[in-house]
Amino acid sequence: MRLDRHPILPVGRGEPFPFAFAGRELLAYPGETIAAALFAHGIRVFGHHPKDGAPQGIFCANGQCAQCLVLADGLPVKACMTPACPGMRVEPVDGLPELPRVPAPPRMQELERLEVPVLVIGGGPAGLSAAIELGGRGINTLLVDDKGRLGGKLVLQTHRFFGSTEAVYAGTRGIDIAARLEEEVRALPSVEVWLNTVALAVYSDGWVGILREGRSYVLARPEVLLVASGARERSLVFRGNTLPGVYGAGAFQTLVNRDLVRAAERLFIVGGGNVGLIAGYHAIQAGIEVVGLAEVLPECGGYKVHRDKLARLGVPIFTSHTILSANGRDGVESVTIARVDDRFQPVPGTEKTFKCDTVLVAVGLDPVDEFYRKAREFGMKAFAAGDAQEIAEASAAIFSGKIAGRRIAHALGIPGVVVPPEWEKTLQILKSRPGARREPPAELPAQGVVPVLHCHEEIPCNPCASVCPQGLLEVDPQDIRKVPEFHADRDQACLGCERCVVVCPGLAITLVDYRRDPDYPTVTLPHELGPEAVPVGARVAVVSASGEVLGEAEVREVRAIPRNNRTVLVKLVLPKEIAPRAAGIRLGAKWAEEPIPQAVERLEDDAIVCRCERVTAGEIRALIRAGFRDMNALKAVTRVGMGACGGKTCGPLLKRLFREEGVPLDEVTDYVGRPLFIEVPLGIFAGAEPGDG
Repeated sequence: MRLDRHPILPVGRGEPFPFAFAGRELLAYPGETIAAALFAHGIRVFGHHPKDGAPQGIFCANGQCAQCLVLADGLPVKACMTPACPGMRVEPVDGLPELPRVPAPPRMQELERLEVPVLVIGGGPAGLSAAIELGGRGINTLLVDDKGRLGGKLVLQTHRFFGSTEAVYAGTRGIDIAARLEEEVRALPSVEVWLNTVALAVYSDGWVGILREGRSYVLARPEVLLVASGARERSLVFRGNTLPGVYGAGAFQTLVNRDLVRAAERLFIVGGGNVGLIAGYHAIQAGIEVVGLAEVLPECGGYKVHRDKLARLGVPIFTSHTILSANGRDGVESVTIARVDDRFQPVPGTEKTFKCDTVLVAVGLDPVDEFYRKAREFGMKAFAAGDAQEIAEASAAIFSGKIAGRRIAHALGIPGVVVPPEWEKTLQILKSRPGARREPPAELPAQGVVPVLHCHEEIPCNPCASVCPQGLLEVDPQDIRKVPEFHADRDQACLGCERCVVVCPGLAITLVDYRRDPDYPTVTLPHELGPEAVPVGARVAVVSASGEVLGEAEVREVRAIPRNNRTVLVKLVLPKEIAPRAAGIRLGAKWAEEPIPQAVERLEDDAIVCRCERVTAGEIRALIRAGFRDMNALKAVTRVGMGACGGKTCGPLLKRLFREEGVPLDEVTDYVGRPLFIEVPLGIFAGAEPGDG
């Protein structure tokens, strides 16, 4: 079903139109992909694999695999990348599709060639920031991106960003940063943008092959190439890992936050890094139940404030746990997890099974850096920025793009362009992982208005200090990773302006106002699930930062302040003993329930390593034990890596299997790289016009 409202995102779709899937007439809206429209109608199975009849559906939602292949008006297309059109006839792919009949050879034409000073691959935070630096100096720049709008993963992020207010828009939501960067780029006449356009290959003669809008093949030769193509999600090997309903956080956020589709009813998350924690919060904002989260490490690796947001809302978090299986026939029906020992092996007898229809796998990212490595191999002037250079937060990607833009301008000989030394220090701070956790202050003032800081972990963030008009909140300006401090001993008093409560990306600041009644102060809490969720007069459970229930209270007021950026403020009256500890409210957490009293046998060898060719872990393990050390030889024997994704998904999983079998990776020969990034109809390379066959 589609979302009819969202606490952060505007919902507006235009007029619906009919299309058909498997003979059934459905409705789609302008701009919707086929996949989004099918999900909106509850359809998750798009076809069946020719090898074993396994159901196929969404996996990456990013055009890099072919799990969502369908036949649209007779042609095989990727449902996640192809817009639905009025009257389109879509059929599931059951088995292998037939090649379309061609009555005669197509007319062939010369390919378009162009030379450009700078080619930027990727219109996400890094690519846009670099283009702004370049375009601001009048440098002709061509920016290509495979999506229909600029912003990359920023367009999926409804939360406020961490980092530096001055350097990377910290305190602003990702969706708004995307709009701001796009506006700046569009205002630069020397920057040309090609959307729905995929870079296919970097060639040894310095030309870059580009598939423009899916219709024409263009060769571009840049003086300097910037690769800002982001990252792809890692996968896991477990039983049922290819069932429809198992996919990554990026695919989930694309469906929910871009397409405004309720992509699940009950969701289970595997992975406690920032990606998984944030996706879980986004799910709750969309009205989706988050059944639980499993993290194999003893602590979640993401920011504690992200973890605490889920814990306050009642999401069970199982650390030192791993997934054993996703269970179901044509889709996910439940998930089984188990506790792990100090060697990360499942402990028999600790299995837990939860009903759910979606398993979100968020176990890290790998850089999409193929183009950069090829360009360097061929001696081209090439730079990388953002996740294509190093996996980090989007705030770091923005700043690394700024630095790359300046370095490219310098490489082109533009006089006077330098990267300030302090920029490198800022970038390293923005890239840094969570640091030490500090104990909260033993005592806070119990008079006037007191901002209570519930963030006690060192992470790069300073919006609260930047908005306090009295200068009472302070973050070390030399190192914004330091925990913010409230200086109650200064001459100025807190005005109770609430700006710090609203701007905090971690929803980790509350206000305690003792002025009306010192024994029962008024507490102001941030809330991002919509004002209708907390009506005035409702009784709500009050919880601490880590989710401990402190008591109940009545909602006295729900309000917003100017420039609140869709965060509402909830006011409660609480006893002075618990008021400083109150960090949020719990709205029922109806999904929190005991696991099903059943276990599923762990049969990891049945798990799929190569989704495209349906090759199992057991097949690969047997060959490794037989002495295979060349991934290309494995390909020749099993077809692993032969599918449409070009080995992007199974490659890292194969290496993991080698490690698990005790084979050092320096003894393993990697895949020979595919010449093209994605599949392309052959006629496009010949310059064939649409309609020529």
